Amino acid sequence: MEWLGRATIDFAHSPTTLSLKKKDGSTTDLFRVVEAAVPPCHLNPVLFNGHVQTMWTAVKEHGPQIYYRRRVFEADKSSVAGSFAVDFVTEPHDDEDPSLPPRTAYFSEEKFSDLGSDDRRPMLIALHGLSGGSHEIYLRHGIASFLNDGNNWEVCVLNARGCAKSKITSGVLFNARATWDLRHFVKWARKTFPNRPLFAVGFSLGGNILTNYVGEEGSNCELKAAISVGNPFDLDISNKALQRTALGKHVYSKTMGTSLKRLIANHKEDLIKTSTKLDFDRIESVTYIHEFDRAVQTVLWGYPTETAYYRDASSCDAVLAIRIPFLAISALDDPIAVAEAIPFEEFKQNPHTVLCTTSLGGHLSWFEAGGGRWFAKPMHNFLSSLVSEIDLDATTPDLNANLNGIESVTEFAATRRKLQIL
Repeated sequence: MEWLGRATIDFAHSPTTLSLKKKDGSTTDLFRVVEAAVPPCHLNPVLFNGHVQTMWTAVKEHGPQIYYRRRVFEADKSSVAGSFAVDFVTEPHDDEDPSLPPRTAYFSEEKFSDLGSDDRRPMLIALHGLSGGSHEIYLRHGIASFLNDGNNWEVCVLNARGCAKSKITSGVLFNARATWDLRHFVKWARKTFPNRPLFAVGFSLGGNILTNYVGEEGSNCELKAAISVGNPFDLDISNKALQRTALGKHVYSKTMGTSLKRLIANHKEDLIKTSTKLDFDRIESVTYIHEFDRAVQTVLWGYPTETAYYRDASSCDAVLAIRIPFLAISALDDPIAVAEAIPFEEFKQNPHTVLCTTSLGGHLSWFEAGGGRWFAKPMHNFLSSLVSEIDLDATTPDLNANLNGIESVTEFAATRRKLQIL
């Protein structure tokens, strides 16, 4: 029962979740680790519902002061040619680059060449939400606690192409299914830091991309575990929910559409050089996010409609293909990543996944009375407990898990979006 900001917490998971071997030789399972990591959710009672929680993000607090150094990576495949920027958390510095977000500077070639290490420090890769970046306050709240614990984490943020004042160098932009830059970076991190356990967290659209990536990689995933926060999961359902109400359409959808228009406008000269497909006058007339996707995503990727794009890019089916420990955190009153889009049944079938829902929290908000954001606590607790207590090298995917509980002559290709007859 909700009372003065005390949210109800629920879980959706398989009856038997993935078995995990502890460093002391005993065993536990994924759900027990998650359950122990999730604290009570006591939010600011003044911010009494998802709309107020979400709108409070417009209040520009400073948030944790996190410093970065940036490295620009070139895609490793010609089919997804272009560059993307990764911001690595560093000690405070005073050489901030005015062309980059606050507290951010480029690596020197010398310092970047010395970055590789055979240490065993855990490494966290963060993915931001729609048109955001490493500077976003919600993201800094999420990663701040990892910088001050005893596990000595390394943390970095993968910025989507053109975001966080990064350059656009090709006509291959990011979208909700753009897993290629994350895949490239994880491969680079595995080679550069061969002994580090790698983890990832994705926020909102970044959560959708991360979920798709982990599902696509399946049992070959190089990550030890991943977390999705405020994931919209089913983009078609989420978009229809936005258009159904005046607040959803004229506030949330319009705000997101405006931010994407601004992103295109900021990179217009570079886009003209790299893509002749876009109609910039049409983009300028866009108001809502679905109109943006119709004018940009369908044109760039060849989808016949924006709803076809939404269906293909959604990560709800990818949940079934995940084969690493995976935690999703969602608020049931989220007005953007709506509850009806959450794939509850898919989480109940996959023993590698656990869904944690709260009755309050809004979109990437979960504001507590003291100003912190609750979601940062289960995030940190879960991953730190895996690092501190679990023998990660002994954790292997349950390849024999029968997700639907019956023998079948058909196989649902979870990351290819269709049923295949064997």
